[in-house]
Amino acid sequence: MRTITLAILLLANVINLLAQEIAVVREDDKFGFIDKSGAYIINPQFEKADSFSDGRAAAFNGEKWGYLNASGEWAIAPEYDRVKMFSSGYALVEKDDQWMYIDTSGKVLNVPSAEKYYDFEDGVALYRKDDKIGLLGTDGTVVLEPTYDGIKKFRNGHAKVNKGDLWGMIDNKGKEIIPVEYEDIGNTFTPFGVYGSKGEIYGIIHNGSFNAIDGAQKVWNFYGNSGLTYAEKDKKIGFVNSEGQWVIEPKFDKARAFSNGLAPVADGKQWGYINEKGEMVIEPQYRDAEVFSESGFAPVKDKDWGFIDTSGKLIIPMEYGISGNFAFLKGAEEKGFVNGLARVKSKKGWGYFDESGKLLANKWFKNAEPFVSLK
Repeated sequence: MRTITLAILLLANVINLLAQEIAVVREDDKFGFIDKSGAYIINPQFEKADSFSDGRAAAFNGEKWGYLNASGEWAIAPEYDRVKMFSSGYALVEKDDQWMYIDTSGKVLNVPSAEKYYDFEDGVALYRKDDKIGLLGTDGTVVLEPTYDGIKKFRNGHAKVNKGDLWGMIDNKGKEIIPVEYEDIGNTFTPFGVYGSKGEIYGIIHNGSFNAIDGAQKVWNFYGNSGLTYAEKDKKIGFVNSEGQWVIEPKFDKARAFSNGLAPVADGKQWGYINEKGEMVIEPQYRDAEVFSESGFAPVKDKDWGFIDTSGKLIIPMEYGISGNFAFLKGAEEKGFVNGLARVKSKKGWGYFDESGKLLANKWFKNAEPFVSLK
């Protein structure tokens, strides 16, 4: 029984470690890593470092790059000239003028020769050969022979592709799910469809059909779990559905996506928020406004940025910056609240606010990146 109890405790500790979220920060010109209490789990000691990905964080020892584990130990010895972040279990590294993929133990992945390799995303990596782009799998084998002139970033397991001036979309198995026949196409595949254009006609590609939008001159990507996206007609912005129908007539000067049932829209130079009926529920009063987070907070701007809740109540005063990414390597920039914390900038540096408006650990850092999971 004692052995079983000990095994359960060890398993629980592993699960807690994997669920932990960590951010890389800079203090006194050295990089270290903090947890969501603001406490250091790896003290500042590195000249350069990047966020964790797949349980590894790139760090520079003064001469070479390697990768740390969550305890701050070298999981992969610093022996590389350049490195990138892990994704799908692999990272691109350069050593002796040669780029290669390594796994999280440092083992090199055997792949076909190519002119250029790209980062793994959604279980596949792009590679270029004879001026065409194909896909590699995480076992190093070819998923898709070099076929396309270009393959863009994978999003939700799909990527836009082109042959010459025409665009389509593939999945991460290399299957062409939208034929290459559009002059323009969105870069984000969703259950609600993706926008595209044929000639001067814009529409929504959904369930194998191209649903033209009456008079549309520009369309944006669907976002989150909203079945509406925004489009422009006669220099005004409205919202359409998967069938290409105008659900909210174009009458706004600017707009952004729906999230939490609300979308920021601009009437003249002032931004407010509408619901999915097109009703103004937070009156135009801001110089700029972003979409709501899943937890129900949105960045809004007067002279600087602050945060409101879905009732329009100001939770964090408009005194901060919210943009900018100081990662040395590839990293995603997210504005607003992410997993309960918002990264902001002040004259004192970078810090994190929680959803009650409290500054994490009551502390500012010279640089601070978004929190990421160790998984």
